[in-house]
Order: sequence, then structure tokens, then C-alpha cells
Amino acid sequence: MTVTPRLTAALCVALSLCALLAVPGAFPGLSGDARLTLAVFALATCAWIGTPIDDTYIALGAGLALTVTGVISSDTLFGTLGDSTVWLLICAFVLAAAVARTGLAGRAAAFLVGGARTVRQLTHLTTAALVVTAFAVPATSGRAALALPVFLALAKALADRTRLVVMLALLFPTVILLSAVATLIGAGAHLITVSVLWEATGERVGFTEWLLLGLPLAVASSHLAAETVLLTTTRRADRTGPVRITAEEIQRHSDRPVTGPWTQREKRCALLLATVVALWCSEPLHRVSPAVVALIGAVVAASPALGTVRLKDALKTVPWSLLLFMAATTAMGVALAESGAADRLVGGLPADIGPLTFLALVVAVSTAAHLVLQSRSARSSVLVPLVVAAAVTAGVNPVAAALASTAAAGFCHTLPASAKPVALFAEIPGTPTYTPRDLLRLSAVLAPLTAALVLLFAVTVWPALGVPVTP
Repeated sequence: MTVTPRLTAALCVALSLCALLAVPGAFPGLSGDARLTLAVFALATCAWIGTPIDDTYIALGAGLALTVTGVISSDTLFGTLGDSTVWLLICAFVLAAAVARTGLAGRAAAFLVGGARTVRQLTHLTTAALVVTAFAVPATSGRAALALPVFLALAKALADRTRLVVMLALLFPTVILLSAVATLIGAGAHLITVSVLWEATGERVGFTEWLLLGLPLAVASSHLAAETVLLTTTRRADRTGPVRITAEEIQRHSDRPVTGPWTQREKRCALLLATVVALWCSEPLHRVSPAVVALIGAVVAASPALGTVRLKDALKTVPWSLLLFMAATTAMGVALAESGAADRLVGGLPADIGPLTFLALVVAVSTAAHLVLQSRSARSSVLVPLVVAAAVTAGVNPVAAALASTAAAGFCHTLPASAKPVALFAEIPGTPTYTPRDLLRLSAVLAPLTAALVLLFAVTVWPALGVPVTP
């Protein structure tokens, strides 16, 4: 492993914190378990920041260290893998594999994008289509891979208008990342947030509640970002003139029909997906857990008679590394809360800080966190336990604070390495795409806009939907 200045700095910070925690007179009132937890937490965070070691390996090492030292029990560590949110994500990936096999995504793209007649219409119709994919495909990297053939078709159709192609290359990952907040399964970070809230406060945020709070924010932030990308990447001359994207052009990049009569497999898969989403959204009526609904859908999707994918093939698409990461970091969150370490970390928070100031600080830190922690899940693993503990001290509703932090942490557009979708669309052989300078120009405008939008929702919209700023 190459020793870099970033690695050296991270190790120095971690070892300095561990040395301070080992001094008996330092931090009076801090229990032994809390000291161990803070030391492990500091080492894991610095390793995430400064080393190329796999995030999951670091998280598992941290969870194991907390278990061996007796801070948490082995039942706590292993029990996190049986959480309903883990099963929800597994089954959602099985459903996504079934959808990908049928080619429904290509039909949807041809239907939506084919109606565009101007550049602005193309931009916002593409945005709407990408937002919808959050309900069908969990994880932003999976959605980016699904959307890449559609982008290539659009790029070929607009080959003589290079700036528009660059704009679309930037639009796809931008909307994919910001629209993930629409659903609970949109990103692994959401499931980590829900687990931390449940362990720390006993508050359970279900699929329906997340949808009610996240979908309006996803729609607003995605279309705001689309307009920002359009204005910062193109000139007025680029935005004039008609556009015409035909189904035939999209078909060239799809191995399944995007027009014509639907096959029986497509009809069954569309009906199944619609039923599962409808049951998720109507959870308050039937009281069936979203994880159980997802499991039923996955069993049907992989069944020999009605399914469109073999279970063995579908399970290969499940990000098992992410699931282990979620389980280990959830255990870390439990240790922070139960040992009193989280309360101690935020104990220096001014007693007179107002709810609005607190939320603004949370949103600002969470928005900028991608510059230090590139993994979205790692950002939530570090920030959410501390935000929840600090919210109680500041007199702020922990649910509002955690959701605001998670939503703001979804911004990660500054560098190509900041997120997998950004890296995927930054390097496309034979197709013009954006440069790091384009990302920096967009980030300078979009970062404050999205942060302000998240804060606006947390203060005005979410209270009207049942999540007040103060408990």
C-alpha cells in the first residue's frame, strides 16, 4: 500500500485520538466501553478516509473489535444481518434483476424521451424517467448501468451537437444520485439511517413514510439540478433548435424490443412490479412489512412458472459486500449509542443553539462530507449516529435531523471519484463527456442550491407531512 500524505495525516489523527483516550485523566466521566468505542470509531473513520482498503473490510474489522472487547455482544453483531432492511434490499435486487431481463427500461425510455421536441423538454423528460427508475432498481450504481445504453442512444442521435451530449452525460449521474432519496431502497445509506434511528430512538421509518418525505424532495432537487446542468453546460445557441429522438435510435443500443406488442414475460413483470410498489405504498392499510412484500415479489419473480429470472442468477446481482457493510456499521452505531460515546462526542454542542442553526450546520457538513468520505454509506455510518445524538441535545427531532443529513449527503458531484455513477459516465470510449472542470463548475452552483433545498424541506415541507423540526 502506497503511503500518501492523506494516509499519513489520517493515521496521525487516529493515533493521536487513541493516545488521548488511553490517558486515564483525559475525558473524565468517560467509561471504558465508551473509550474503546471512540478509539475504534476514530480508526475506522480515518481508514475510510485515508486508505484504499475496502470499506466493508474496515467496517467488519471495527465490528469485530467492538465484539471481542465486549462493548457489544456477538448477538448484536450478527443480529444486524437479520434486520428487515437487509432482507428488503436483497429482495429488491432480485426484483430489479427480473426487470432488467425483460427490457422494460428500454420501452420506458423510448416512450418518455421520444416525446421531446426541444432541448429543455429532452432534459426534463430524461430527468423524469431517471427519477422513476428509483422504484425499480435499488442502488445508484445499478441505475447508472441500466441508464448507460439509453445515454449512448441519445449521444448517437445528437452526435453533431457535442455540447448537448456533454450536458446529457452530466445530467444522468447527477439526477441518479439526487433522486435516490425518493425511496428507502434508493441507496444503502438510507437503510443505515433507518437502522440507526431504530436502535437509538425506537423510531421506525417505513417505506411509505420515506416515500412521502423523500419523493417530493427527489422530484424538486432532480429538476432543479437538470435546469442547473442545462444552464451551466450549454449556451443559448445550443438550446435552440428542435430535437428528435426516435425509437429506432434507442433500439440500436438495446438487445430487446423497445416498441411493438408486449411479450407475456414483460406483461407479467410489469404487473408484478406495479403490485409490489403499490403494496409498499399502501403499507399503513394492510400492515404487511415492506420486506415481506419484497420477499413475496422476489419469490414470484424467480418462480419457474411466472418468473423472468432464475433465483441463482438474480442472487448474483445482490451487493453482498454492501449488506455486510450495513450490518457492521449498524453494530458500530449501536456501540456508539449504548456506550455513551455518541453523547460524549456531541456534549460540547452549545446549549442555546437554535433548531434552524443546528439543521443548517448538519446539512452543510453532510453536503461537504463527500470531499472526505467517498462512500455514501460510510458518510451516513459516521454522521447519522452523531447527528441523532446531537439532535437530542439541541432539542431537534432526531428523525428530521437524520433525514436531512442523509438527503444532503446524497450530493457527491465534485470529483469523478466522488461516486460510482459520476465515474461511470466520465469515461465513455468514443463519446464526448464531461471533464473535472465541468464537475467543479456544476458543483459550485449545485451544492449550495441542493443544501438550501434540503434545509427548506426540513423546515417547511416535512413538518407539514408529519415530521416536525422539534419533538
